[in-house]
Amino acid sequence: MMICRRLHLAVLSLSLSTIPLAVTEARPQERESIFDLKVQIEEGPITEIPATPRWEEKLDLEGRRISVGDAELYVEEEGSGIPLVLINGGPGGTHHYFHPWFGRAKDFARVIYYDQRGTGLSDYEPGEDGYSVEQAVEDLDALRVALGIDTWVLVGYSYGGFLAQYYTANHPENVAGMVLVGALPGLWTDLGPTRQYDFISQAESDKMREIRTQLRELRGREEWPRDKYIQLLVYNNFVNGDWKRQHYFKPSSERFARIALYEWVQDTDFNSVMSQSVDKVDLAGAFDRSPIPTLILEGKWDLTWGEAKPMILSRNHPNARMVVIEQAGHSIYDENPEAFFAQLESFLRGLTAVDITQIESFREHLADWRARWKGSPGYQLKAAGWGMSGSEQITEVYTSSWLEKLSEPSDFLRLGFALYDLEDYEQALLAFAKLEELAEADGDRTRHAVALIWQGQMLDLLGRREEAVARYQRVVEMNSDDGMRHDQYGLSYTFSSYASERLVTPFQRVENTWP
Repeated sequence: MMICRRLHLAVLSLSLSTIPLAVTEARPQERESIFDLKVQIEEGPITEIPATPRWEEKLDLEGRRISVGDAELYVEEEGSGIPLVLINGGPGGTHHYFHPWFGRAKDFARVIYYDQRGTGLSDYEPGEDGYSVEQAVEDLDALRVALGIDTWVLVGYSYGGFLAQYYTANHPENVAGMVLVGALPGLWTDLGPTRQYDFISQAESDKMREIRTQLRELRGREEWPRDKYIQLLVYNNFVNGDWKRQHYFKPSSERFARIALYEWVQDTDFNSVMSQSVDKVDLAGAFDRSPIPTLILEGKWDLTWGEAKPMILSRNHPNARMVVIEQAGHSIYDENPEAFFAQLESFLRGLTAVDITQIESFREHLADWRARWKGSPGYQLKAAGWGMSGSEQITEVYTSSWLEKLSEPSDFLRLGFALYDLEDYEQALLAFAKLEELAEADGDRTRHAVALIWQGQMLDLLGRREEAVARYQRVVEMNSDDGMRHDQYGLSYTFSSYASERLVTPFQRVENTWP
């Protein structure tokens, strides 16, 4: 597994003339935005979050628990009309951040809020096969049945946008429409470097790093439970500028508290487990023949991905309509609610039933897509995991043609590790060389350093010491104090200092300890 710290500052240019697009008119700016570039730093870590009630208490909404088989999900409803299920982001967010804004939709829809299994107020019950996106999809469909709904409209926000797409790919006959809001595309495609740090000052970054260290120390001394530590971490980050990563307007102090207390609540390791499950899915081409009415809503200043992301998502939904909303970041519905809910209402009122013959044709297309996706080298790598048994699975089916078929840096890293695990150092060297090519093309210094280090290590194991030294020397000359962890090998290092050590002492093989 590769774990890295990266700050992306590049901004890509983008032409949207090739995709169906509408841009809403900007509303007058009413509060502080990312463009004000204000810096506000707290003196020290805040250890008590202001008491702030849940929105359900203020809105007088009653929740209930609904069985989906081996777990119960927390559900709220309001309004009447076409069923509209809201799928939150994360993985690991909760339904709470849809409040109070989606109360606007109760005048034209039956609005359904729920927490996914392992999050919020629902059961933390992984089930026999553990948390996965497949489980999340089947939970959602079981909820539909329990609520007595034939077809419904999915509103998927961020990671929830991926889940809405994956649900549709598995249960198209149950979907009357799909609304993707700042959605994770679910594609094995480079979305461009994140822009989340473009408006955060160095002073704010330094302060957040300092406070994280202080909170870790306090947690050890005070023996805080995990939930309290996470809440304080989220809150302190937000009040010291972290809101600028995904918001256009600065949220209120009360919103900061609610985000920390109620909007990022999940089972231990839920985010990492579900993120790995998401990574196995490639939705490329899945919706080429989709008859499902689809609306894509993007905030113009959603900095989560590169600027090309809206175009990439739209191209994978050729029959969808895209709307880019001004003066909005990642959570469009709370930053520009007037424009957002006008678009949503118009979409819902214009829905017509999808012909069953079109659904059947779409299902045939999805069967072909699924066979292509699961038969690809990328799927073999992502489905195998990072442990030794996964390496064995990979090397059993590997052929050198994979080196020309793969295109993602993470795939070449995993392939290199698998070949290394099974002591095929020559082929591993080729995989790490391909990783270097991609890193150089993308200007990715982190992956570039990793590729060079692992090339050097393969060359050491092959007895080609002079070539190994040349690779290590290039990393030393990067003068980088960024680092990397490969937990399955028990390795943790900073790039240039580690490479300096390898100049003196050749690499000695370490074993993959993950089963």
